[in-house]
Amino acid sequence: MSDPAVPEDQVLRVIARMHNDFPTKFGLPRQSGLVAGIRGRIVFEPQFRQPEALRGLEGFSHIWLIWGFSQARRESWSATVRPPRLGGNERVGVFATRSPFRANALGLSCVKLEGIEQEGSLGLVLHVSGADLMDGTPIYDIKPYLPYADSIPAARDGFVGERERAQLKVEISQALLEMILPDKREGLIGALENDPRPAYLDEPLRAYGFYYAGFDVRFSVVEGTLTVVEIARVPTDTTLTH
Repeated sequence: MSDPAVPEDQVLRVIARMHNDFPTKFGLPRQSGLVAGIRGRIVFEPQFRQPEALRGLEGFSHIWLIWGFSQARRESWSATVRPPRLGGNERVGVFATRSPFRANALGLSCVKLEGIEQEGSLGLVLHVSGADLMDGTPIYDIKPYLPYADSIPAARDGFVGERERAQLKVEISQALLEMILPDKREGLIGALENDPRPAYLDEPLRAYGFYYAGFDVRFSVVEGTLTVVEIARVPTDTTLTH
C-alpha cells in the first residue's frame, strides 16, 4: 500500500554539480573508484550552500553520490538492455545492470573525499577523486560511506566479474604527455589504462578519441597496448560531440 504522504512523482532537487576534466562521457571510467587520479570538485547550488549542511562530513574518507544521467534522458524505458560488458548483443534485465537508460535515470557512485574548502562565493566545495561523473552532472544527494555496513567482501558480481577487461598498457610519448598539466596526467593515464572504448568494439585500425582537460586525446589499441597518437588543444568555441 502506497504512502499517501509521498507523491508518486516526487521531484528531485539538484543540490550540487560535479566539475572535472571530462566534458563528455566518453573516456570516463565505467565505475567509480577505478581511477583514483581523476579529481573533481562538487559545487553546491546557491540554496544549498549552508555550511551547517556539511558539519561532520570531514570525518569521513568516502561519500556516496546520488546523481542524474543528464545525457541519457528518454521518455520511455525498457525492461531489458544490452550491457557493453556482454558485447552489446545479449539482453538482460535493466535492474541487473547499471545502464543509464532506466525508469529513473539515477546513478550511484562512491568517491573519495579529498577535502572540503571554502571557495569565495561558491561556499564550501568538496574535492573528490575516483568519480565516474562528467563535468556538469547534477547531484541529488550526498551520503557518507560506512565501511561496516557498505563493504561486503563476499558479495557476488554476477556476469560482470566474468567479463571484465584487463588493463591496457599505455604508450605515450613524453612530448605528448607534457602537454597535459602535471596534476592531471595520472587521471589521463588511468582513464586510458581502463580502456575507454565500448566493450563491443575492438578494431585495431580504428582511431578513438575523447576530450580531457581541454585537450582532444586520440589513440589506437592493438593487442592490449593503447598508443596515444595525438593530443591537441580544443578551441574554446568548439562544440563537444565525442
